[in-house]
Amino acid sequence: MYSAIAANKRNTVVIILIFLALIAALGWLAAYIFGGGTWGITIATVIGAGLYAWFQYYNAGSIAVATSGAVQIEMKDNPRLWRIVENLAITNGMPMPKLYVVNDPAPNAFASGRDPEHAVVAATTGLLDIMTDAELEGVMAHEMGHVKNFDIRVSTMVFGLVVAIGFLADIMFRMAFWAGQGSRGNDRDNAAGAIAIASLVFALFASVVAYLVGPLIQAGISRQREYLADASGAMTTRNPEGLASALHKLGEYGRPLQRQSASMAHMWMSDPLKPGFLARVYATHPPIPERIKRLLDIGGKF
Repeated sequence: MYSAIAANKRNTVVIILIFLALIAALGWLAAYIFGGGTWGITIATVIGAGLYAWFQYYNAGSIAVATSGAVQIEMKDNPRLWRIVENLAITNGMPMPKLYVVNDPAPNAFASGRDPEHAVVAATTGLLDIMTDAELEGVMAHEMGHVKNFDIRVSTMVFGLVVAIGFLADIMFRMAFWAGQGSRGNDRDNAAGAIAIASLVFALFASVVAYLVGPLIQAGISRQREYLADASGAMTTRNPEGLASALHKLGEYGRPLQRQSASMAHMWMSDPLKPGFLARVYATHPPIPERIKRLLDIGGKF
């Protein structure tokens, strides 16, 4: 199990480095096409993407709560859920996170926040209705695993990088439009036309990366972190069968959330979006049967 956790961490780092290299290459290519300072623009592109990702990360908890419609609770509001999360926090040596409940019949849960000291953990009313105590403990241990492993930092960083590439594509489309407006036939206009064509080609390439390749990478990282959180949760509770049983119920009773948001789909315990071809291609969660199989395999090693 420990080797699997280490492998997932290494794979995530490698993917993020590749993504940063891709953004740097796009910045360098844009500077080269338009005759700017290639290294300066390249560095500025990477720094801009990093700053945007950092902003997202720093405000992740409040954004997730507002988007999901979660309501903060105290112990008196739901003693069962409160005690389970409190015991998990003590076991992990972590502060008690802010606890929320989402009024939605779809069974699900999510975690957010920039670090264990500023963590947010939420469960839907549908999840609380169908889970036994052991299953609910497994789900909450999975979410606490996300907090402990700083998964939100990884996911928001990648999201910021995807947005940065899309921003580059938008700039290039606008440059192509305005450069094309000025082309009339003389040498200066011919140069403007060449810039327009170069901008359009670059914008199309960046768009493919931002809207096709980027989300695939983002989904791949999310799937890696789900496996890691499953393993972390099983290690915390020493009862991987409880989480496996909870996942089975999520597969049987799962339904789309009433208040959906593709931007935070990767934060939920199971995929909250309506199924479809694109949803399967860009799925942020691995198949539930595969997650159960891995958990049962872990159970045989305790």
